[in-house]
Amino acid sequence: MSTRTEIPFSELKGWLENQTAAIFKPLQARAEKLLGDMRKSHSSLIEACEMLIENSRKEIEKRNMRTFKRAQALNKLAKIFLERMRQVQVPDKPCVKDFEEFVSMAQKAYAVTDVDVRNWFPRISPFFIMDRGKFLRAFEGTKTSLKELNSFLTKEFVKAKTLEETFQLIEEIKELKSRLANLENEHGRTESERIRLEEELAQTRRRIAEHEKGGGLAQLAEINETLECLRREVAYSLRHLQKPLVKLQSLALHGAGSGLTPEEIKKLGEYLADPFEALTAEDAGYPLLKGILQKTERLMAEGKLKLKEDKMRKAKQAITEIVDKDSLVDLQKKCVEVKMQKARISTSTTIAETITEVSRLQECIENISRKLERLESEEANLKRAIQEAMKEIDSHKSLVEKNIQAFSGQEITIKVWG
Repeated sequence: MSTRTEIPFSELKGWLENQTAAIFKPLQARAEKLLGDMRKSHSSLIEACEMLIENSRKEIEKRNMRTFKRAQALNKLAKIFLERMRQVQVPDKPCVKDFEEFVSMAQKAYAVTDVDVRNWFPRISPFFIMDRGKFLRAFEGTKTSLKELNSFLTKEFVKAKTLEETFQLIEEIKELKSRLANLENEHGRTESERIRLEEELAQTRRRIAEHEKGGGLAQLAEINETLECLRREVAYSLRHLQKPLVKLQSLALHGAGSGLTPEEIKKLGEYLADPFEALTAEDAGYPLLKGILQKTERLMAEGKLKLKEDKMRKAKQAITEIVDKDSLVDLQKKCVEVKMQKARISTSTTIAETITEVSRLQECIENISRKLERLESEEANLKRAIQEAMKEIDSHKSLVEKNIQAFSGQEITIKVWG
């Protein structure tokens, strides 16, 4: 029964190097030898290309009609070969990725060259036999070296690829752990800042509450509440007159004989916009409103202001209550008194200072709330980034464990955390 070995991440790279030295050092040595052979063969091929260029150039200079055109063709072809071969760079060190890239590039270059040789060398015959033979021997030797190198790569050195990937994964885990540490530090900072701001926000709200519990502001709040109740009461008292007054305004604005004075037209607009303010701004007994309503009633009677029967009945009843029975007199008086009371309290120096302070504190709350919103968003982003980094580390860790088992047969558990 196999046992699983636990290895701390900090010791993993050294442990893996020791464990794989016996397996991969011979592979490295073999790879270096094959690379050396490949480098020599490829250099010989380049020299053969240069030899073709030089010898064909010399023949061109002789101006021999029998060989001139073939020498030109060979010179041009050899230059193409040379340029193509110089683009193929043999790696300096045995690295799987570099191996694969080199083999792929060399195979393409040699395959195209094979085609060129088959197509063009017969046309150059029977001249340059020795030069072409020397080139072909160098070319075949290079292809043989490449074949050996490719065979080694696909059958043996592929193990090194898994090892290289494993070491790369270990480096990536190291980078991810460093990034994770930075993210966690940043998250701790934002969390501390959020807690501080939440405490500051709670403290600011407590200070506002203390001010509002004080005599002046508490009284002002009570008056404001009373004013809101009175505002709703005024609106309710005039609810059945809303439609008639809108139609009356339309008649007045279009010059259709409403009979309203300019002052009444202005006041009508005020009643439609804010009944409470319009009523409290009137003289006692609301004479302008009465005049407006009397003219409204007359226009309804004359058929110039048309309403549905039920709305007409309710409007006439409301007009009777307001005009004939002075139903709004007490309400108007109460509204004026409460409004004046608010004005007196609001102009108090102490209250003014308190209101200014409360306004300042409320502005502070808005600023703190905006900062909190930004911090909470940043904190959420950091949490997501931390989770993603941890997930990626675990994924890399699992793959490293599988790779090690695949090429060594050893089952290990990497202790990444703690």
